[in-house]
Amino acid sequence: MNAYDHWERALKKTEIIRPRIQSMMTFSETSMPYILLSESSINVGDTVVRKGEVVVERPALILPPHIPQFEGFEFDNQNPGDDAVMNFLFVRGIHMPSMKYNNRTYSLDIHEGKLGKAIKHFHNGLQEKENVHAGLLTGPEDCWQYSLLIYICSQIVKNAQDDISKLLKEYKKKRKKKS
Repeated sequence: MNAYDHWERALKKTEIIRPRIQSMMTFSETSMPYILLSESSINVGDTVVRKGEVVVERPALILPPHIPQFEGFEFDNQNPGDDAVMNFLFVRGIHMPSMKYNNRTYSLDIHEGKLGKAIKHFHNGLQEKENVHAGLLTGPEDCWQYSLLIYICSQIVKNAQDDISKLLKEYKKKRKKKS
């Protein structure tokens, strides 16, 4: 399957079950823990559980001049490097803020049972712990990287209004000091 097929499949099959509730940091890096569930292609009837975090460096609307950098997303199997991924997304009208996105997968396990059962199990676990930092999503096992990008983008968009307010407040504070 090529990048286009992976992208289309991820768009159709990715579902954000429980978004991150905590806002992203405007002026510093944000650690975004996640649980990504996928139907297992090897153990039919079981669920692949990928737990990790994406660290987004300074996810504000102030953009550095360099292109986004992806680490730990394992795109190498599909595309040779970040430039190919960015070109692929750019052609489809998707612009990632120019920051560093570092994925750290902590565990890759199998949950015995179908996807629906796994969703309930992990959703209840996040609710019981009152975890406002982690997101829960589902996506295809063979294109998990794109599902994770969809999740990250949704969180950045969700946070944009808050970022703008904080940027304006900071700007006004600096202007006051200069006066």
